[in-house]
Amino acid sequence: MNTRQPTITVLRGECVATMRTLAANSVDAIVTDPPYELGFMGKSWDSAGVSYDPATWAEALRVLRPGGHLLAFGGSRTYHRIAVAIEDAGFEIRDSLMWIYGSGFPKSLDVSKALDKKAGAQRTAIPNPLATQQTASKGRGATITVEGGDYKHRTHIEPTPVTDEAKRWEGWGTALKPSHEPIVLARKPLIGTVAENVLAHGTGALNIDASRIGDEVVSVHNAPKGTFAGGEADRGSDTDSYRTHVGRWPANTLWDEEAAAMLDASTPAQPSRFFYVAKPGKKERDAGLDGFPEGPAFDNPSGTMGNSMGSKSGFRANVHPTVKPIALMRYLVRLITPPGGTVLDPFLGSGTTACAAALEGFDCIGIEMNADYANIAEARIEHWKKERR
Repeated sequence: MNTRQPTITVLRGECVATMRTLAANSVDAIVTDPPYELGFMGKSWDSAGVSYDPATWAEALRVLRPGGHLLAFGGSRTYHRIAVAIEDAGFEIRDSLMWIYGSGFPKSLDVSKALDKKAGAQRTAIPNPLATQQTASKGRGATITVEGGDYKHRTHIEPTPVTDEAKRWEGWGTALKPSHEPIVLARKPLIGTVAENVLAHGTGALNIDASRIGDEVVSVHNAPKGTFAGGEADRGSDTDSYRTHVGRWPANTLWDEEAAAMLDASTPAQPSRFFYVAKPGKKERDAGLDGFPEGPAFDNPSGTMGNSMGSKSGFRANVHPTVKPIALMRYLVRLITPPGGTVLDPFLGSGTTACAAALEGFDCIGIEMNADYANIAEARIEHWKKERR
Protein backbone atom coordinates (compact mmCIF):
# COMPACT_ATOMS: atom_id res chain seq x y z
CA MET A 1 0.00 0.00 0.00
CA ASN A 2 1.09 3.57 -0.72
CA THR A 3 1.85 5.07 2.70
CA ARG A 4 1.76 8.69 1.50
CA GLN A 5 -0.67 10.65 3.66
CA PRO A 6 -3.45 11.91 1.35
CA THR A 7 -4.44 15.57 1.30
CA ILE A 8 -8.10 16.09 2.17
CA THR A 9 -9.56 19.58 1.71
CA VAL A 10 -13.03 20.69 2.84
CA LEU A 11 -14.23 23.84 1.08
CA ARG A 12 -17.24 25.61 2.58
CA GLY A 13 -19.64 27.18 0.13
CA GLU A 14 -22.25 26.61 -2.56
CA CYS A 15 -21.04 23.89 -4.89
CA VAL A 16 -21.22 25.68 -8.27
CA ALA A 17 -19.66 28.91 -7.06
CA THR A 18 -16.94 26.98 -5.22
CA MET A 19 -16.15 24.74 -8.20
CA ARG A 20 -15.56 27.89 -10.23
CA THR A 21 -12.56 28.60 -8.00
CA LEU A 22 -10.95 25.30 -9.02
CA ALA A 23 -8.69 25.03 -12.05
CA ALA A 24 -9.93 23.36 -15.22
CA ASN A 25 -8.89 19.71 -15.71
CA SER A 26 -7.62 19.56 -12.13
CA VAL A 27 -9.37 16.51 -10.62
CA ASP A 28 -9.26 12.88 -11.72
CA ALA A 29 -12.64 11.59 -10.54
CA ILE A 30 -15.92 12.81 -9.09
CA VAL A 31 -17.86 10.68 -6.60
CA THR A 32 -20.87 12.33 -5.03
CA ASP A 33 -24.24 11.83 -3.38
CA PRO A 34 -26.17 14.91 -4.51
CA PRO A 35 -29.63 15.96 -3.33
CA TYR A 36 -32.33 13.71 -4.79
CA GLU A 37 -34.70 16.71 -4.92
CA LEU A 38 -37.35 14.93 -2.84
CA GLY A 39 -37.62 17.46 -0.02
CA PHE A 40 -36.36 14.68 2.27
CA MET A 41 -37.31 15.25 5.93
CA GLY A 42 -38.27 18.81 5.01
CA LYS A 43 -34.65 19.75 4.24
CA SER A 44 -34.51 22.79 1.97
CA TRP A 45 -31.26 21.61 0.38
CA ASP A 46 -33.09 18.58 -1.00
CA SER A 47 -35.55 20.63 -3.03
CA ALA A 48 -33.43 23.44 -4.48
CA GLY A 49 -33.17 21.95 -7.98
CA VAL A 50 -29.35 22.04 -8.05
CA SER A 51 -29.08 18.37 -9.07
CA TYR A 52 -31.43 18.91 -12.02
CA ASP A 53 -29.49 21.91 -13.33
CA PRO A 54 -27.04 21.13 -16.18
CA ALA A 55 -25.01 24.17 -15.06
CA THR A 56 -24.09 22.29 -11.89
CA TRP A 57 -22.66 19.38 -13.84
CA ALA A 58 -21.11 21.61 -16.51
CA GLU A 59 -18.89 23.08 -13.81
CA ALA A 60 -18.03 19.56 -12.65
CA LEU A 61 -17.18 18.68 -16.25
CA ARG A 62 -14.86 21.68 -16.50
CA VAL A 63 -12.75 20.75 -13.47
CA LEU A 64 -12.55 17.04 -14.39
CA ARG A 65 -9.70 15.83 -16.57
CA PRO A 66 -10.57 14.52 -20.07
CA GLY A 67 -11.72 10.92 -19.75
CA GLY A 68 -12.36 11.31 -16.03
CA HIS A 69 -15.34 9.46 -14.60
CA LEU A 70 -18.25 10.71 -12.51
CA LEU A 71 -20.34 8.58 -10.14
CA ALA A 72 -23.46 10.30 -8.79
CA PHE A 73 -26.23 8.74 -6.71
CA GLY A 74 -29.88 9.44 -7.40
CA GLY A 75 -33.29 8.57 -6.02
CA SER A 76 -35.30 5.82 -7.70
CA ARG A 77 -38.04 8.36 -8.52
CA THR A 78 -35.84 11.28 -9.62
CA TYR A 79 -32.69 9.59 -10.97
CA HIS A 80 -33.63 10.26 -14.60
CA ARG A 81 -33.68 14.02 -14.05
CA ILE A 82 -30.19 13.96 -12.54
CA ALA A 83 -28.86 11.67 -15.29
CA VAL A 84 -30.30 13.87 -18.05
CA ALA A 85 -28.80 17.00 -16.46
CA ILE A 86 -25.39 15.28 -16.34
CA GLU A 87 -25.73 14.25 -19.99
CA ASP A 88 -26.93 17.69 -21.08
CA ALA A 89 -23.83 19.18 -19.42
CA GLY A 90 -21.62 17.26 -21.85
CA PHE A 91 -20.88 13.99 -20.05
CA GLU A 92 -21.17 10.62 -21.77
CA ILE A 93 -23.42 8.25 -19.82
CA ARG A 94 -21.48 5.00 -19.56
CA ASP A 95 -23.64 2.86 -17.28
CA SER A 96 -25.96 2.87 -14.30
CA LEU A 97 -25.05 1.05 -11.10
CA MET A 98 -27.61 -0.13 -8.56
CA TRP A 99 -27.04 -0.13 -4.81
CA ILE A 100 -29.58 -2.71 -3.61
CA TYR A 101 -30.52 -3.03 0.04
CA GLY A 102 -33.12 -4.85 2.10
CA SER A 103 -33.60 -2.43 4.97
CA GLY A 104 -35.71 0.27 3.36
CA PHE A 105 -39.02 1.32 4.94
CA PRO A 106 -42.12 2.01 2.78
CA LYS A 107 -43.55 5.52 3.04
CA SER A 108 -47.00 4.56 1.81
CA LEU A 109 -50.44 6.01 2.46
CA ASP A 110 -52.91 3.43 3.82
CA VAL A 111 -55.87 4.13 1.53
CA SER A 112 -58.33 2.31 3.79
CA LYS A 113 -57.34 4.41 6.82
CA ALA A 114 -57.53 7.57 4.73
CA LEU A 115 -61.09 6.73 3.66
CA ASP A 116 -62.21 6.14 7.26
CA LYS A 117 -60.57 9.41 8.30
CA LYS A 118 -62.26 11.26 5.45
CA ALA A 119 -65.63 9.87 6.60
CA GLY A 120 -64.94 10.80 10.23
CA ALA A 121 -65.07 7.15 11.30
CA GLN A 122 -63.07 6.30 14.42
CA ARG A 123 -61.24 2.98 14.45
CA THR A 124 -60.85 1.13 17.75
CA ALA A 125 -57.95 -1.14 18.63
CA ILE A 126 -59.02 -4.70 19.50
CA PRO A 127 -57.26 -6.61 22.34
CA ASN A 128 -55.24 -9.52 21.05
CA PRO A 129 -56.66 -12.79 22.46
CA LEU A 130 -53.29 -14.53 21.90
CA ALA A 131 -51.42 -12.15 24.22
CA THR A 132 -50.75 -13.48 27.72
CA GLN A 133 -51.83 -11.59 30.84
CA GLN A 134 -48.18 -10.88 31.65
CA THR A 135 -47.60 -9.39 28.23
CA ALA A 136 -50.81 -7.40 28.29
CA SER A 137 -49.90 -5.87 31.64
CA LYS A 138 -46.99 -4.11 29.98
CA GLY A 139 -49.41 -1.98 28.07
CA ARG A 140 -50.33 -1.58 24.44
CA GLY A 141 -47.50 -2.34 22.07
CA ALA A 142 -45.81 -5.04 24.17
CA THR A 143 -45.13 -8.15 22.13
CA ILE A 144 -44.99 -11.91 22.52
CA THR A 145 -43.58 -14.51 20.17
CA VAL A 146 -46.04 -17.21 19.18
CA GLU A 147 -44.49 -20.65 19.63
CA GLY A 148 -43.52 -22.14 16.29
CA GLY A 149 -44.05 -18.85 14.48
CA ASP A 150 -41.60 -16.41 12.99
CA TYR A 151 -43.65 -13.29 13.73
CA LYS A 152 -44.86 -11.37 16.79
CA HIS A 153 -48.35 -10.55 18.07
CA ARG A 154 -49.11 -7.29 19.81
CA THR A 155 -51.36 -6.87 22.83
CA HIS A 156 -53.78 -5.05 20.52
CA ILE A 157 -54.62 -6.01 16.95
CA GLU A 158 -54.59 -3.38 14.22
CA PRO A 159 -58.05 -1.75 14.11
CA THR A 160 -60.25 -2.97 11.29
CA PRO A 161 -61.87 -0.71 8.69
CA VAL A 162 -65.20 0.86 9.67
CA THR A 163 -66.86 2.22 6.54
CA ASP A 164 -67.82 0.12 3.53
CA GLU A 165 -65.45 2.09 1.29
CA ALA A 166 -62.56 1.55 3.72
CA LYS A 167 -63.30 -2.18 3.79
CA ARG A 168 -63.30 -2.25 0.00
CA TRP A 169 -59.86 -0.64 -0.21
CA GLU A 170 -58.22 -2.46 2.71
CA GLY A 171 -54.68 -3.53 1.81
CA TRP A 172 -54.16 -0.79 -0.79
CA GLY A 173 -51.34 1.73 -0.54
CA THR A 174 -49.43 4.25 -2.62
CA ALA A 175 -45.76 3.18 -2.56
CA LEU A 176 -43.43 0.21 -2.72
CA LYS A 177 -40.69 -0.49 -0.17
CA PRO A 178 -37.52 1.31 -1.31
CA SER A 179 -34.68 -1.15 -1.86
CA HIS A 180 -32.32 0.42 -4.36
CA GLU A 181 -30.60 3.66 -5.28
CA PRO A 182 -29.29 4.12 -8.82
CA ILE A 183 -25.84 5.57 -9.47
CA VAL A 184 -25.05 7.19 -12.81
CA LEU A 185 -21.62 6.38 -14.25
CA ALA A 186 -20.56 9.07 -16.71
CA ARG A 187 -17.31 10.08 -18.39
CA LYS A 188 -15.91 13.34 -19.68
CA PRO A 189 -15.23 12.96 -23.43
CA LEU A 190 -11.84 11.54 -24.37
CA ILE A 191 -9.22 13.49 -26.29
CA GLY A 192 -8.95 10.58 -28.74
CA THR A 193 -8.77 6.88 -28.04
CA VAL A 194 -8.81 5.43 -24.54
CA ALA A 195 -5.12 4.53 -24.93
CA GLU A 196 -4.23 8.08 -25.96
CA ASN A 197 -6.26 9.56 -23.11
CA VAL A 198 -4.73 7.26 -20.49
CA LEU A 199 -1.21 8.21 -21.63
CA ALA A 200 -1.98 11.94 -21.71
CA HIS A 201 -4.12 12.36 -18.58
CA GLY A 202 -4.09 9.07 -16.63
CA THR A 203 -7.88 8.87 -16.91
CA GLY A 204 -10.44 7.21 -19.17
CA ALA A 205 -10.56 3.65 -17.80
CA LEU A 206 -11.98 1.79 -14.81
CA ASN A 207 -9.73 0.03 -12.30
CA ILE A 208 -11.21 -3.43 -12.84
CA ASP A 209 -8.62 -5.55 -11.06
CA ALA A 210 -8.61 -3.38 -7.93
CA SER A 211 -12.40 -3.70 -7.77
CA ARG A 212 -12.73 -7.46 -8.27
CA ILE A 213 -15.16 -9.29 -6.00
CA GLY A 214 -14.21 -12.09 -3.64
CA ASP A 215 -10.95 -13.98 -3.28
CA GLU A 216 -11.51 -17.02 -5.47
CA VAL A 217 -9.09 -17.71 -8.32
CA VAL A 218 -10.80 -17.17 -11.68
CA SER A 219 -9.32 -18.26 -15.01
CA VAL A 220 -10.38 -16.29 -18.08
CA HIS A 221 -10.02 -17.71 -21.57
CA ASN A 222 -8.99 -15.20 -24.22
CA ALA A 223 -10.50 -16.70 -27.35
CA PRO A 224 -8.59 -16.20 -30.64
CA LYS A 225 -10.22 -13.86 -33.12
CA GLY A 226 -12.85 -15.56 -35.22
CA THR A 227 -13.57 -18.24 -32.62
CA PHE A 228 -15.95 -16.28 -30.39
CA ALA A 229 -19.72 -15.95 -30.70
CA GLY A 230 -20.22 -18.20 -33.67
CA GLY A 231 -17.05 -17.25 -35.52
CA GLU A 232 -17.62 -13.51 -35.85
CA ALA A 233 -14.50 -12.17 -37.57
CA ASP A 234 -13.75 -9.29 -35.22
CA ARG A 235 -14.69 -10.91 -31.89
CA GLY A 236 -12.15 -12.44 -29.56
CA SER A 237 -8.49 -11.61 -28.94
CA ASP A 238 -5.12 -12.26 -30.49
CA THR A 239 -4.17 -15.04 -28.07
CA ASP A 240 -5.59 -18.34 -26.94
CA SER A 241 -3.92 -18.14 -23.53
CA TYR A 242 -5.64 -18.13 -20.14
CA ARG A 243 -5.37 -15.31 -17.62
CA THR A 244 -5.79 -15.95 -13.91
CA HIS A 245 -7.38 -13.40 -11.58
CA VAL A 246 -8.19 -13.31 -7.90
CA GLY A 247 -11.85 -12.35 -7.68
CA ARG A 248 -14.69 -11.95 -10.13
CA TRP A 249 -15.22 -9.11 -12.58
CA PRO A 250 -17.03 -6.23 -10.81
CA ALA A 251 -20.71 -5.92 -11.69
CA ASN A 252 -22.96 -2.88 -11.89
CA THR A 253 -25.01 -4.05 -8.89
CA LEU A 254 -23.97 -3.46 -5.26
CA TRP A 255 -25.81 -5.20 -2.41
CA ASP A 256 -26.25 -4.79 1.33
CA GLU A 257 -25.96 -7.84 3.58
CA GLU A 258 -29.71 -8.49 3.82
CA ALA A 259 -30.24 -8.38 0.07
CA ALA A 260 -27.03 -10.35 -0.49
CA ALA A 261 -28.16 -13.13 1.83
CA MET A 262 -31.32 -13.57 -0.21
CA LEU A 263 -29.31 -13.63 -3.43
CA ASP A 264 -26.76 -16.13 -2.11
CA ALA A 265 -29.56 -18.37 -0.82
CA SER A 266 -30.93 -18.58 -4.36
CA THR A 267 -27.50 -19.47 -5.80
CA PRO A 268 -25.73 -21.55 -3.12
CA ALA A 269 -23.28 -23.01 -5.64
CA GLN A 270 -21.88 -19.57 -6.48
CA PRO A 271 -22.03 -17.30 -3.43
CA SER A 272 -20.29 -13.94 -3.09
CA ARG A 273 -20.56 -12.94 -6.75
CA PHE A 274 -21.26 -9.30 -6.04
CA PHE A 275 -19.99 -6.47 -3.86
CA TYR A 276 -21.77 -6.59 -0.49
CA VAL A 277 -21.84 -3.81 2.08
CA ALA A 278 -24.12 -3.10 5.03
CA LYS A 279 -25.69 0.28 5.67
CA PRO A 280 -23.61 2.31 8.12
CA GLY A 281 -24.27 1.66 11.78
CA LYS A 282 -24.17 4.23 14.55
CA LYS A 283 -20.53 3.43 15.37
CA GLU A 284 -19.40 4.17 11.82
CA ARG A 285 -21.58 7.26 11.42
CA ASP A 286 -20.39 8.84 14.67
CA ALA A 287 -16.73 7.81 14.65
CA GLY A 288 -14.60 10.87 15.34
CA LEU A 289 -17.41 12.89 16.95
CA ASP A 290 -16.91 11.79 20.56
CA GLY A 291 -16.38 14.91 22.63
CA PHE A 292 -17.21 17.12 19.64
CA PRO A 293 -16.96 20.73 20.84
CA GLU A 294 -19.96 22.88 21.63
CA GLY A 295 -20.56 25.60 19.12
CA PRO A 296 -23.18 27.91 17.62
CA ALA A 297 -23.44 25.82 14.46
CA PHE A 298 -24.64 22.88 16.51
CA ASP A 299 -26.83 24.93 18.85
CA ASN A 300 -28.64 25.95 15.66
CA PRO A 301 -31.56 28.08 16.89
CA SER A 302 -33.41 27.51 13.62
CA GLY A 303 -34.15 23.97 14.80
CA THR A 304 -33.18 22.38 11.50
CA MET A 305 -30.57 20.26 13.24
CA GLY A 306 -29.22 20.31 16.78
CA ASN A 307 -28.11 17.76 19.34
CA SER A 308 -29.40 14.24 18.93
CA MET A 309 -27.69 12.93 22.07
CA GLY A 310 -27.61 14.00 25.69
CA SER A 311 -25.00 16.51 26.78
CA LYS A 312 -23.51 14.52 29.71
CA SER A 313 -20.44 13.42 27.78
CA GLY A 314 -20.49 16.16 25.17
CA PHE A 315 -20.97 13.48 22.51
CA ARG A 316 -22.31 14.69 19.21
CA ALA A 317 -23.98 12.33 16.76
CA ASN A 318 -23.82 12.51 12.98
CA VAL A 319 -27.16 14.16 12.26
CA HIS A 320 -26.89 14.03 8.48
CA PRO A 321 -29.96 12.05 7.29
CA THR A 322 -28.47 10.22 4.28
CA VAL A 323 -25.05 8.85 5.29
CA LYS A 324 -23.62 6.26 2.90
CA PRO A 325 -21.45 3.31 4.01
CA ILE A 326 -17.72 4.03 3.95
CA ALA A 327 -17.05 0.61 2.40
CA LEU A 328 -19.39 1.43 -0.48
CA MET A 329 -17.72 4.78 -1.14
CA ARG A 330 -14.26 3.20 -0.90
CA TYR A 331 -15.27 0.76 -3.61
CA LEU A 332 -16.59 3.54 -5.85
CA VAL A 333 -13.57 5.85 -5.51
CA ARG A 334 -11.25 2.88 -6.09
CA LEU A 335 -13.15 1.91 -9.23
CA ILE A 336 -12.73 5.23 -11.06
CA THR A 337 -9.72 7.02 -9.55
CA PRO A 338 -6.22 6.49 -10.98
CA PRO A 339 -3.32 5.89 -8.57
CA GLY A 340 -2.29 9.12 -6.88
CA GLY A 341 -5.42 10.81 -8.18
CA THR A 342 -7.69 13.45 -6.69
CA VAL A 343 -11.39 12.86 -6.02
CA LEU A 344 -13.92 15.70 -5.97
CA ASP A 345 -17.22 15.55 -4.08
CA PRO A 346 -19.28 18.71 -4.75
CA PHE A 347 -21.93 17.60 -2.21
CA LEU A 348 -19.76 16.42 0.67
CA GLY A 349 -22.45 16.19 3.36
CA SER A 350 -20.98 14.55 6.45
CA GLY A 351 -17.81 13.62 4.58
CA THR A 352 -18.11 9.92 3.72
CA THR A 353 -16.54 10.28 0.25
CA ALA A 354 -13.54 12.08 1.75
CA CYS A 355 -13.21 9.47 4.51
CA ALA A 356 -13.23 6.76 1.84
CA ALA A 357 -10.68 8.60 -0.31
CA ALA A 358 -8.37 9.01 2.69
CA LEU A 359 -8.56 5.30 3.48
CA GLU A 360 -7.80 4.45 -0.16
CA GLY A 361 -4.85 6.87 -0.30
CA PHE A 362 -6.42 9.39 -2.71
CA ASP A 363 -6.41 13.15 -2.33
CA CYS A 364 -9.89 14.61 -2.06
CA ILE A 365 -11.64 17.97 -2.35
CA GLY A 366 -15.07 18.16 -0.73
CA ILE A 367 -17.50 21.06 -1.02
CA GLU A 368 -20.26 21.61 1.56
CA MET A 369 -22.38 24.70 2.13
CA ASN A 370 -23.98 23.62 5.43
CA ALA A 371 -21.70 24.58 8.32
CA ASP A 372 -23.05 21.81 10.57
CA TYR A 373 -22.33 19.10 8.04
CA ALA A 374 -18.92 20.55 7.18
CA ASN A 375 -17.97 20.49 10.88
CA ILE A 376 -19.05 16.87 11.15
CA ALA A 377 -17.18 15.99 7.95
CA GLU A 378 -13.91 17.47 9.17
CA ALA A 379 -14.12 15.56 12.46
CA ARG A 380 -14.95 12.28 10.72
CA ILE A 381 -12.16 12.75 8.16
CA GLU A 382 -9.57 13.28 10.89
CA HIS A 383 -10.70 10.05 12.55
CA TRP A 384 -10.61 7.92 9.41
CA LYS A 385 -7.29 9.33 8.23
CA LYS A 386 -5.78 7.81 11.36
CA GLU A 387 -7.30 4.44 10.42
CA ARG A 388 -5.27 4.27 7.22
CA ARG A 389 -2.47 1.75 7.61
